Amino acid sequence: MILIGQYDSPFVRRVGIALTLYGISFEHRPWSAFGDADEIRPYNPLTRVPTLVLDNGEVLIESHLMLDYLDGLVPADHRMFPVSEPARHQALKVSALATGLGDKAVSLFYEKRLHEKVSDAWASRCRTQIETVLAALETERAGRSTPYWFGERIGHADIAVAAVLRFIGEAHPGLVSLADFPALGSHAERMEALAVFQEISQPFIAPA
Repeated sequence: MILIGQYDSPFVRRVGIALTLYGISFEHRPWSAFGDADEIRPYNPLTRVPTLVLDNGEVLIESHLMLDYLDGLVPADHRMFPVSEPARHQALKVSALATGLGDKAVSLFYEKRLHEKVSDAWASRCRTQIETVLAALETERAGRSTPYWFGERIGHADIAVAAVLRFIGEAHPGLVSLADFPALGSHAERMEALAVFQEISQPFIAPA
C-alpha cells in the first residue's frame, strides 16, 4: 500500500498509526495537497490527503473509509472499531466528532491563511464549534475510567482525538488550552507518549 500525505495532517496521521499498529507494511509519500498537487491528482482527482493506494491499484480517498477497509483485513477481535453495540456506534460518534473538529480547525486555518480579510463571522463560528466539540469530548472522556476510550486496548477513537488535538495545538497556538479540558489533555499526553505516535509524527508545516 501507499499512504499519501504529510503526518502533520491528523487525517493522514490516524491512518498511518492504524497501519503501523496493524503491522501492515506501506510506503509513505509525504506529499502536500498544495505543493505536490500534480503528483497527487493522478491518484485522487480531489487532490486531497490522505490518499491510500491499495496493492491492487484501487484508491481510497477518505480516512474513515480507509480505517473501515483496514479493519476488514484483521480478525474481528483485533479491530480498532468495536464490533458489537453499543460500543460500535459510540466509538464511531467519538471519531466523527474528532474528525469534524479537525475539519473546523482546518477551515479556520485556511480562512486566516488564504483570505486577505478574514470573515469574523466565519472565524467566530469555527471557534464556537471547536470549543463546543471539545466540551462534548471532555465530558465523554471524563466519564470513562478505562486506559483507552473503550476499554483496555487502543482504538480508532483514541487515535483520532489525540491526532486532532495535536493539530489544533500546532496550527492554532493559543486558540484553546487543554488545561480547560483535563480529561482530553491527559488522554492526549498518554497517546503522544506511545512509540507509534512518536514514530508517525511530524511538526505542523503551514502550506506555502
